[in-house]
Amino acid sequence: MKAWRVHENGEPRAVMRLDEVPDPTPGPGELLLGVRAANVNFPDALLCRGQYQVRPPLPFTPGLELCAEILALGDGARGTVGARVLAQPALPAGGFADRTVVDARTVFPAPESLDDAEAAALHVGYQTGWFGLHRRARIQPGETLLVHAAAGGVGTAAVQLGKAAGATVIGVVGGEEKARIAREVGCDVVVDRRTDDVIAAVKEATGGRGADVVYDPVGGTAYTQSTKCVAFEGRIVVVGFASGTIPSAALNHALVKNYTILGLHWGLYNTKDPEAVRTCHDELTKLAARGAVKPLVSERVPLEGAADAVQRVADGTTTGRVVVVPAQEAAR
Repeated sequence: MKAWRVHENGEPRAVMRLDEVPDPTPGPGELLLGVRAANVNFPDALLCRGQYQVRPPLPFTPGLELCAEILALGDGARGTVGARVLAQPALPAGGFADRTVVDARTVFPAPESLDDAEAAALHVGYQTGWFGLHRRARIQPGETLLVHAAAGGVGTAAVQLGKAAGATVIGVVGGEEKARIAREVGCDVVVDRRTDDVIAAVKEATGGRGADVVYDPVGGTAYTQSTKCVAFEGRIVVVGFASGTIPSAALNHALVKNYTILGLHWGLYNTKDPEAVRTCHDELTKLAARGAVKPLVSERVPLEGAADAVQRVADGTTTGRVVVVPAQEAAR
C-alpha cells in the first residue's frame, strides 16, 4: 500500500515521502481500517519538524485523525466490518496512508450527518473547542467570545461551538478572504488584524467591557492583544502557538485585571478522562445532526497531495479544513 513517511525532520514538503510499504495486520484488540479521509492538522507539520510534544521514531507516517471503514478485526477486538468510524491512529502509523491499524477501544462511530471529509475533521478540532469553551472556560449564553485565527480549521470550529453555546462571537483574521470565511461560519463581528486595531475593535464591539472568553490557538502578538481586551473575570484559553512565538504570561497583569489564563491540552483527556471524550463525541454528533456544527472543508486533496497540503496548513495560507482523500484520484 502507499503511505507518506517522514525519514528526517524538516519542512513537510521537503521531508514527507510517499512510499510503498507492507499492508498492516491487526493484532489482538486492534482494527484494520481503510482510510476514507484524513484531516490535516497543524501538529502534523510540527511532527515533521520534530517540534511536537510527541516525537515518534523515524520513519513515521503523519495524520492524526481520520474517517475510515473497518476492514478486519484482530483477536478479541470489537467492531463491525464495513462500519464507518472516526479514529486517531497511534504514531508512528498515522492516517496519511491507504490503510492503518488502531486500538478498537479508541474508535467512535462517524456521524451520519457528515460526509467522510467532514467527519474526518470533526474529532480533534471540535473536541478541542468543546473542552476549551465548556470544560475550561465554562462559557455561558450571552457572553462574548473572541476567536483568533477564526477562518482556520481550529478557529472555525470554535466559532461554530461558540454560536451553539449562545455566545456573541468576534473573529480575528488576516485578510479579506479570511474575513469572508469567518462571516460565513457565524462570526457576529470580524476584525482584520492587517487593517484594524484589534484591541480597539474588540472594546468597541463590547461597549468597552472586553471579551468574556478568548480562544487563542496563535500565541505571540495575539495573546498580548487578548490580555488588553479581556473582560473583568474573563478567561483566556491557550490552545496553541501557530505564530511560532510562545508568550510569557505577566501574572501581575492577570492579577490587576482579574482575568484567568487557562491551558488546554486536549490529548490528556484521552488518558486522564476518556469517558469525557466519549461524552463530548456524543454532544458533537447531536450538534452535527441539527446543523449547529459542520466542519468547513475548503479542500479535498488526493493522497499524492498530502505533503503539499500539510505545508500549506503550516504556512497559514489555507482556510477551514484541508482533508486528504486517498480514494480521490490526482488531477491530471
